[in-house]
Amino acid sequence: MSFNDTDNKLVTTWIGTSNTGYAPLAMEEVRRSIDGSAVRILAPAETFIIESPLNREETLRQLQMQPPVFLRHIQPIDGSLNLTETEESAVLPLLANIVGQAQEILRGRRTAVHVRRAEGCAYPHSVFDTKTSLDGVLRDIGATADQRSPEIIVSIYAVKDQLYVGFGTPDELMSDWPGGAIRFQREEEQISRAKFKLLEAERAFGLDYTQYREAIDIGAAPGGWTSLLLERGVSVTAIDPGAMHPSLRNHPKLTYLKRNASEVKFKPNTFDLLVCDMSWSPMQMVKLVLDLNESLAYGATAIVTIKLMHRKPLQTIRDVIAKLESAFIVHRAKQLFHNREEITLFMTKQY
Repeated sequence: MSFNDTDNKLVTTWIGTSNTGYAPLAMEEVRRSIDGSAVRILAPAETFIIESPLNREETLRQLQMQPPVFLRHIQPIDGSLNLTETEESAVLPLLANIVGQAQEILRGRRTAVHVRRAEGCAYPHSVFDTKTSLDGVLRDIGATADQRSPEIIVSIYAVKDQLYVGFGTPDELMSDWPGGAIRFQREEEQISRAKFKLLEAERAFGLDYTQYREAIDIGAAPGGWTSLLLERGVSVTAIDPGAMHPSLRNHPKLTYLKRNASEVKFKPNTFDLLVCDMSWSPMQMVKLVLDLNESLAYGATAIVTIKLMHRKPLQTIRDVIAKLESAFIVHRAKQLFHNREEITLFMTKQY
């Protein structure tokens, strides 16, 4: 068992997480952000170890200077436990001891416990039993257990024969969800899973869709994104040659144009929000968005997904952003948890 003070160490160790299959790209982002860092796969496809030559504060600062696209979550390794060398009955008491040693960090703060288990790990306890045990430790050291709105998170990751523990704020960890895997409740009459992408974008980019007046949804069918905007009270012009879901057809705030977006023109300054989630090639999508630029008000927001169809996704992203920057300020490019073979861009139209 070990416990590390990562605030003062010159070399710090972390666990990075990406969407499945995108760990190599996330690892490359880390190498470019932190000179001299070393990375190696921890669990196939999505988690890896980061060894930074910098202390905790400087490591986080370097990552935040150029927010990563594919690195979804990061967890410092403040403590660890070798599961093969530990009796099963001793695992939870030793884990409790690691958390207890962080009393100065946790005392008086709303604290969540996040537990992740890699497939095939040797950790013998359930998520429920782990949280129940550590809730008692938090009470003893003067912290308040709070899973919904934590000020600090105890992150526990079990992989193979190791148990890793880290402490950090939601901002430092890049998410207030375990491993950055944000999950929404599926509604009984939900039109499509795509709605989750727009919900996550709202949270990730600090947006509030109720603040928009007129939106254009390019490639809208069957209406997953349109339905969310209508729920927020936004008037939506939905464009797609495909059919919209029957539940939307008579909505008083919906204008549905059963056409290709390239065939439609609008008056200048018509929309203050553009959303686009189409399975087109990246450069086709760029051309379409730029052609509709005049219909957007100055300062209008655009939320656009970019399909990563080519062998060089990082170059594709750079090329797409370079083209879009002729008309937009690109605030963030990020692969959201609900993205698959794509990323999401958050932009505003230049004044």
